[in-house]
Amino acid sequence: MYDVIVVGGGPGGYVAAIKAAQLGMKVALVEKDEIGGVCLNWGCIPTKALLKNARVYQEILKGDFFGIEGIDKDSLKINWQQMGNRKDMVVKRLVNGVKGLLKKNGIDVFMGTGVFKDKQTIVVGDKTLKTKNLILATGSRPFIPTIEGLHAAMEKGIAITSKGALQLTDLPKTMVILGGGVISVEFATLFNALGTKVILLQRSGRILKGTEEELALALQKHLMDQGVQIVTNCQLKKVEGSKVICEVEGREISYMGEKILVSLGRQPNVEGMESLGITYDQKGIKVDAYLQTNVLDVYAIGDVNGKYQLAHLASAEGITAAENIAGKKNSINYKLVPSCIYSFPELAAIGLTEAEAKEEGYDVVVSKFPLSANGKALAEGESIGFVKIIAEKKYGEILGVHIMAVHATDMISEAVVSMEMEGTIYDVAKAIHPHPTLSEIVMEAAHGAIDKPIHY
Repeated sequence: MYDVIVVGGGPGGYVAAIKAAQLGMKVALVEKDEIGGVCLNWGCIPTKALLKNARVYQEILKGDFFGIEGIDKDSLKINWQQMGNRKDMVVKRLVNGVKGLLKKNGIDVFMGTGVFKDKQTIVVGDKTLKTKNLILATGSRPFIPTIEGLHAAMEKGIAITSKGALQLTDLPKTMVILGGGVISVEFATLFNALGTKVILLQRSGRILKGTEEELALALQKHLMDQGVQIVTNCQLKKVEGSKVICEVEGREISYMGEKILVSLGRQPNVEGMESLGITYDQKGIKVDAYLQTNVLDVYAIGDVNGKYQLAHLASAEGITAAENIAGKKNSINYKLVPSCIYSFPELAAIGLTEAEAKEEGYDVVVSKFPLSANGKALAEGESIGFVKIIAEKKYGEILGVHIMAVHATDMISEAVVSMEMEGTIYDVAKAIHPHPTLSEIVMEAAHGAIDKPIHY
């Protein structure tokens, strides 16, 4: 009899298993595919490895700007296979690291599909496992809509998901991307930087619908300046082989791509859970503040609970669920979950957008500071972007921070800690930031929210 069985070995599941073991519980982990889940094997990590390759390639192309001569740009070429090998090496090392952590923490790992008999009984192959508590961390998978011809294109290997894009044996010359969300934007950034002609088709009026509008529009313009063709207000009609047929402003238009990347959202993996009696809908499994489902001693974390599809949140929920099983009664503040987009430049955000803050009735003060006025950004030749701080006017409480910058995904952590501690613009402005660093833009924006920034 286990104290906890975790089903799913992604960033939520394996973290939950480790934390439960650290709290003195006997733990088993069930995984049907690969330890590390989508994030480590086919998502977060491999895409970032390839994005680094693309950035290095772009830096080499800009060698003359930095005073480096002798680069024959006509002779430069992409070794896609070697890029893939480096990506696989990074993934393998991290997966082996996670396996080592599970082993050192005394967690029993069962590879195979778990079949639920009831909330205390799971069958994996020829083994029957018993548990007192169950943590569901089964993740999500790409949503494939019923568009005429799309499934036929997928069967032929013309239309692919993000996983398929990471397994391509050759770099496509042209690619049509369906969707304008985070995954779409990151792959558009990657393939465009490597020389693929990218066409991104977005249903609404702009990309990144859930992102602060000013940042999203700024990135949209920059991507278009870099050569990505972005078509907004585009209604997908059908797919004919390599051709995507859409309706744009009342006209039928076709777009051709050697590959068609389908990135139209994800859906939770809830199949096979009927015997548990848990409540779920198309977004995911319903949970309370403590991540417990409607069934006592059954918890759901990560993508499968439908809150946010973020690896770092899944890990945080995994720790929280394990602590709650141990009787600690902790919860997640979902208003303080950072989001990151690994485009060139990156976007990162936490808290409310300006529109959301006003809708909630706050008397807000908004301050922006551009990278073009930052010494480190200019020195690095990375001056595109800005930081935007939204604060409550009376006391200066920080309500939201939104960054567009080359290292935005690293810099957002300052805002995360500040807001977790209920910090104010006065606290951030008073904190001495090292010079020269990109982080100074956050301090300058805080000064701007109080009065005026120093360097702008």
